[in-house]
Amino acid sequence: MSNGVLSALPHGVRLAVSPLSWANDVLEDLGADIPLEACLADAASIGYQGVELGRKFPRQADTLGPLLERHGLALASGWHSGFLAERSVEAEIEAVAPHARLLKALGAEVMVYGPCGRMAPGAPLDISMAKRVTLGRDEAADYADRLAEFERRLIGEYGLRMGYHHHLMMVVETFDEVSRVFDRARCGLLVDTGHAAAAGFDYAKLIDRFGDLITHIHLKDVRTNRMARVRSQDLSFNQGVRSGMFTVPGDGDLDFAPIAQFVKTSGYRGWLVVEAEQDPARPEAEPKAATTRAFNVIASWF
Repeated sequence: MSNGVLSALPHGVRLAVSPLSWANDVLEDLGADIPLEACLADAASIGYQGVELGRKFPRQADTLGPLLERHGLALASGWHSGFLAERSVEAEIEAVAPHARLLKALGAEVMVYGPCGRMAPGAPLDISMAKRVTLGRDEAADYADRLAEFERRLIGEYGLRMGYHHHLMMVVETFDEVSRVFDRARCGLLVDTGHAAAAGFDYAKLIDRFGDLITHIHLKDVRTNRMARVRSQDLSFNQGVRSGMFTVPGDGDLDFAPIAQFVKTSGYRGWLVVEAEQDPARPEAEPKAATTRAFNVIASWF
């Protein structure tokens, strides 16, 4: 079945899976007992063409490259914790260098940029989501300019586009915040269907307004009843993850027709990445079964 699915994808579009279904990057107890080999073997056997980086992955190209090749997987991308909201472009370029070199060496074309700057001190994903730090209008303009310059440097020095990840609890979470920054920065944007819904807006608005900027896509579903409880009780992001507010496409309440239509008709060339921050010990989130369901759901789009 997987060969048929992959051949039906539009030219230049590939299907990957995030290792977050097997082991969480922040909550290290989630999936602590699942070896990296299990993640890679599962991903390959289901039919995925690639994976993103996770905390259990080696970060040396001469080790990671052969490991991925043994499983027939490509490196789709990898998250960089970015701090341009509080540091210079020069400092960010210096900080990203080892990560960017790894992505380039293994053939990735886009780097996922996570906007970690200006988050609350300590453990920001453990505080209530109502306490998120935001940027003022002037700060957002300066931030947009730094993002644009950073992407120019990233392309020039490493041949990598940015995939800026709008994200809960970070300085660009809502649609208004995305618009304020990207109307000015016009740099590469990652669309995350689940983070958009959890932030209170329809991800299709990003397609309508910034479709020409989209460089990377994360396919995440949301269980709206659990998300509503997280918001109404003013819980933290990590509490939301543990409660199962996110899941794989098809297990939640989102309509994926707009993203499927975009991929089929826009000329998008890049990765579709199944990503679900869940507890793999929950029966509903057993990694191979859940990511197989997602693969089959995406197959139905094409």
